[in-house]
Amino acid sequence: MTTTKANEILHILKNNFSLPKWTSTERTPFQTLIVTIISQNTAGRNTAKAFERLSEKFKIKPEVLSKADEKEIEDALRVAGLFRNKAKTIKKISQIILERFNGSLDFIYSMPFEEARKTLLTLPGVGPKTADVVLLFSAGKSTIPVDTHVDRVSKRLGLAPVNADYEGVRLTLQSLYVSEDFLAVHLLLIALGRECCKALKPICRQCPVNSLCSSKRTED
Repeated sequence: MTTTKANEILHILKNNFSLPKWTSTERTPFQTLIVTIISQNTAGRNTAKAFERLSEKFKIKPEVLSKADEKEIEDALRVAGLFRNKAKTIKKISQIILERFNGSLDFIYSMPFEEARKTLLTLPGVGPKTADVVLLFSAGKSTIPVDTHVDRVSKRLGLAPVNADYEGVRLTLQSLYVSEDFLAVHLLLIALGRECCKALKPICRQCPVNSLCSSKRTED
């Protein structure tokens, strides 16, 4: 894939999908982390509901969630998948952040990307995607989180090798785009995956970039 074609795809997506009207300052890095943990294996709508319910019960701060009753966290997250495991993770990660980082993840703002990423990955329940989401959304770091939509869509479009792992997809996408577009690339590939490039039954005839896709189906 050439950068010219990659940017043509991005240009078309920008003209067909709207980006959310928010800024990275709306949530603290810790709040972004909690939302991202909740989102694992959970649809966006249910993630929002679960986070809202958790926020109604508790202030989303390490010092509060570390002392919260795990059953009450479970109750708030019940609409989300794997809510028992997530409640356990949220309580544990809150305790660790309180003990190791004085209750703040603000180190991600000043710490170099790789060091900040490596530090986040030491936390329970935090994998590469979760770490990258926190770093991109909260600190504006130069990374492209790869969720299931980004992985599937980028491979179908030829933006990343079909056999690439998480890091392979992330680094390939980052080589095609300028860092100022990383957030848009992440969000727009997700939007395309949800609207058209679905996992089981892609709606190719409605896809705005189907003319640039080597994987498009001739019939839907």
